[in-house]
Amino acid sequence: MDKAEYKGVWVYVEQVGGQARNVAHELLGQGRLLADALGQELAGVIIGEQVAGLAKEVFANGADKVYLVEGPEFSHYNTDAYTITLTDLIKTYKPSVILMGATNDGRDLGPRVAARVGTGLTADCTNLGIDEPTGLVAWTRPAFGGNIMATILCPEHRPQMGTVRPKVFKKPEPDFSRAGEVVRVTSKVKAADLRTKLVDLIQVCTASCNLEEAEIIVSGGRGLCKPENFALIEELAEALGGAVGASRAAVDAGWKPALHQVGQTGKTVGPKVYFACGISGAIQHLAGMSSSDIIVAINKDPDAPIFKVANYGIVGDVLEVLPALTAGFKKLKG
Repeated sequence: MDKAEYKGVWVYVEQVGGQARNVAHELLGQGRLLADALGQELAGVIIGEQVAGLAKEVFANGADKVYLVEGPEFSHYNTDAYTITLTDLIKTYKPSVILMGATNDGRDLGPRVAARVGTGLTADCTNLGIDEPTGLVAWTRPAFGGNIMATILCPEHRPQMGTVRPKVFKKPEPDFSRAGEVVRVTSKVKAADLRTKLVDLIQVCTASCNLEEAEIIVSGGRGLCKPENFALIEELAEALGGAVGASRAAVDAGWKPALHQVGQTGKTVGPKVYFACGISGAIQHLAGMSSSDIIVAINKDPDAPIFKVANYGIVGDVLEVLPALTAGFKKLKG
């Protein structure tokens, strides 16, 4: 492999129904910083059906170029179609760096593409930078249950690839005066390549568990004592127009589905307001929500670790505090 042939920073612009996921915008901001530090261009990769309009957003968030592949075979995410297409783009245009969101689709697509192009992939990154001695991308991710942070380099293979957790970076301020080059690429996917077919789309995750996009999250832990008491969490979330989260302990106990789990082995979130209700604040949980703008903790233990990261703390029985908060917010809304 001639590593000198590989140039440029790419961001895979994940989209659903023609709308770019927030993590794509977050990564464009970080990609711009990396590209500037490396003295290379930033490109967005858009794959979908009738998604050309997304190019304006991609340019506004810092990209110099967009690689666009459209076709009916991309109307919904399909492992085979998207893997074939992104692999072909990499082999043709040879980027040095690729950033992808650590979403369900990104975690499926990234490793498959990395294996096909013969490179490594650093998963679930929480920080990005440039290793000054080598000029390589420094991918930082939690390891050993979040007890240490590992920084990983990829010196021998290209592209350098990584998936980055949603909400660990803020979205850049868009500049819609920016423009760039759109490179339209013809799909090479054939019907015989697709081993699965979408028969029906079942909406499993409602607004209450769309944690990555939520601006307000109300999370509950084992301090709620029993699963029935999660109704108090749901009532407060509904009053605030927020989503419902849960600690790993609550999910492991079967009180809420894994879709609601916040933490190292769940979802990383960064809402404007995060309510931690009956959650002690284990390292695993803090790794998933500590980037929230405002953290409100409710716990009867005044020495609970969650209070060390909270902006506001209420020491009390969560089963008594939650109904009072819900009533208060409903009163404010009139």
